[in-house]
Amino acid sequence: MEIFHNRVVTKVATQTALTSMQILVIMLGGGLGAVARFVLSTTVNEKLSTNFPYGTLTVNVLGSFVMGFLAVFLVEKMGLDPLLRLGIFVGFLGAFTTFSTFSMETLNLLEQGESLRALVNIFISVSFSVLAVWLGAILAKQLGS
Repeated sequence: MEIFHNRVVTKVATQTALTSMQILVIMLGGGLGAVARFVLSTTVNEKLSTNFPYGTLTVNVLGSFVMGFLAVFLVEKMGLDPLLRLGIFVGFLGAFTTFSTFSMETLNLLEQGESLRALVNIFISVSFSVLAVWLGAILAKQLGS
């Protein structure tokens, strides 16, 4: 988590209140990321079978790759402005896929020699997320009855 914050968000995340410019940049990035996710996942699903969520898999893997690449290239090597970091990482990639953040945090645990914590993070995140979706669906079905 520390490496992720150092690469991507830095001191901006420790502020107690967001400025109007930060909110605007996150909103713009998020809007673009959401549209990109929809377009890409829909296109992939139209081209391939719908028996498997290829579109979601594509955006999750691509988003993870892009986050890892940009975290090193734009932030570490190019010194990207913190405001643009928010727009790209929190806004665009956050809306494109939250799986990229999960993947980056898991990589950070592995880089810190925390293999067991990384595996626990993977297991708990995936298991609990699937369980939460299932429980939410059950609750919603019961409310409609």
